Amino acid sequence: MNTSGISAVPGISVGHAHCTAARTGVTLIIPHQPAVMAVDVRGGGPGTRETDALNPINLVERAHGLALAGGSVFGLAAGDELALLLSAAGRGLPMGDGLPCVPVVPAAILFDLTNGGDKAWAMDPPYRRLTREAFAAAGQPGSDGHGAIGAAHGARAGSRAGGIGSLARMLGDGHVVGALIAANSFGEVYADAPPGDGPVEMPKLGRHRRFGRENTIIGAVATNAPLTRAQALRVAMMAQGGLTRAVRPVHTPFDGDCLFAFSTAAPGLVPVDDVQLTWIGTVAADLVAAAVRRAVGLY
Repeated sequence: MNTSGISAVPGISVGHAHCTAARTGVTLIIPHQPAVMAVDVRGGGPGTRETDALNPINLVERAHGLALAGGSVFGLAAGDELALLLSAAGRGLPMGDGLPCVPVVPAAILFDLTNGGDKAWAMDPPYRRLTREAFAAAGQPGSDGHGAIGAAHGARAGSRAGGIGSLARMLGDGHVVGALIAANSFGEVYADAPPGDGPVEMPKLGRHRRFGRENTIIGAVATNAPLTRAQALRVAMMAQGGLTRAVRPVHTPFDGDCLFAFSTAAPGLVPVDDVQLTWIGTVAADLVAAAVRRAVGLY
């Protein structure tokens, strides 16, 4: 495993922006061309945009960008702004006759409203502005970083300061798999495998015993290996297993955990077989576990 980020996957750019005063931020993952995308949602309190469009039984074949943000429901505006930015750049489904193209832009948010930042934004939350800043930063040198940046600027993972973790690995066949995680879990993050028995650590209950707020892990895994939409969904599902290797408890009623999966391969290529798919999904889970630990300074 190397320490380069998810942008080591060919065909992906990453951009982060955050507001120190509000202690919140936005992270964008933008494929250079429309990409196969799927999502797996496990947490009990998710906040998402356009995830139904990614279901393999539905119409949309490829997506144009992904927005991850803090801010709970207010952060979903990052997806709206990214859709406008991509459309203005001529990226999306063509409508013809002078109409704007329509990008498919899923989004997911984590809860950071009670983290001590200044959230007195009235009718002007910062997420559209931060999305514009992250869009401008995407693909620039150093844009795919880790730590207290982007969507996880104000995050807290169990008893630790949260953050972004981003890693990639090249497979023996030359394909690359990467993961980017915004760690804000209700559960504790462990440097090694979480304990298999004994007390269940819930450090966040000390502040919000009723609700266990300030939670959720969101992120994405990506590869340039050719995947169908159903295969991408399987990779997302397998990648969720990486969270169980680093966080306990995980997928709680207080979390909105969701992981997206991309394939940046060009249309028309022969999809991987089931053995290759198993390899990719397993490495994706490995990277997710490592990215969670990297996000909180344990890797």
